[in-house]
Amino acid sequence: MDFSNEKITLVQPDDWHLHLRDGHILNAVLASTARVFRRAIIMPNLLPPVTTVEAAIKYRRRILAAIPEGISFTPLMTIYLTDDLSPDVIELGHKEGVFFGAKLYPANSTTNSADGVTDLQAITPLLETMERIGLPLLIHGEVTDPDVDIFDREAIFIEQKLIPLLSRHSSLKVVLEHITTEQAVQFVETCSSNLAATITPHHLHFNRNAMFDGGLRSDFYCLPVAKRERHRIALRKAATSGKSCFFLGTDSAPHLRSYKESSCGCAGIFNASVALESYAEVFDEEGVLDRLEAFSSIFGPDFYGLPINKNSITLEKRPRVVPDFLEVRKADNSVEKILQFHAGETLNWSIASN
Repeated sequence: MDFSNEKITLVQPDDWHLHLRDGHILNAVLASTARVFRRAIIMPNLLPPVTTVEAAIKYRRRILAAIPEGISFTPLMTIYLTDDLSPDVIELGHKEGVFFGAKLYPANSTTNSADGVTDLQAITPLLETMERIGLPLLIHGEVTDPDVDIFDREAIFIEQKLIPLLSRHSSLKVVLEHITTEQAVQFVETCSSNLAATITPHHLHFNRNAMFDGGLRSDFYCLPVAKRERHRIALRKAATSGKSCFFLGTDSAPHLRSYKESSCGCAGIFNASVALESYAEVFDEEGVLDRLEAFSSIFGPDFYGLPINKNSITLEKRPRVVPDFLEVRKADNSVEKILQFHAGETLNWSIASN
């Protein structure tokens, strides 16, 4: 890594948690990721969800077809776990090199999760198979009990669901994705080497007050929701700590304006267009820019057993105003929009031009 106060050159990073959606949205958003990240774990919560080897192969083909010419990008595919999924599907997809991981969505916990898991005990055969073949489990870690406050659902999941799961499947490789609480930070950093966590850029920048600043601000609504300021501080300390159990996962989740600006706005923040710059802002503010490369480019591949990327990317201290929207052109040639994270704000770091 080459580093100065004005420029930093990193091993090219990977995104270990990414939503690309499909169709015209996929075609619009993929370039934002592929221009920066060499690989990304692709979330399977489409409609219908990716629950078969064939569906994953076809989705991967659509992703590969959307990669801009001259850019090298590898999508790492996942399967969406359900109560009635056969372990044979997981084993076949892993054997054929299709499934890189399996995603656990508690049913109705987030976008397109209605077909998710209703009872962890019901998927014991799946987890035993994954443990045996070495397929990682990627978890959206929230309970969905309506009696549990939404701001407590991650902490309760860890206490009631994750701890017993790890006890039953001690050799299973697990990633607790997009953590949002100090409880999650403390648990991950004191747990076994088989557990890691991803941290998003948006959870490092704002707390739950952002959703209510001057009115109801659905653009800051994501799941898990942002928490109190003390949790944001704990996340920043974890991300910038240099501890290998924490690494980059943007959870970039695009939604068209009509789905965000409604009486029941969708959860998700599209940050792919500014993700690395946003992380750099945090590491710079914390005075540890020299730790950005490990968080973004080293710890993830090490955990997943992949080689470190050979290419590099350079960030320079060059302020720029983030455009408000990314345009999405539909099949009928009409245009819709997706709001970008940091819209209208000035970021101090920019990707250097080639």
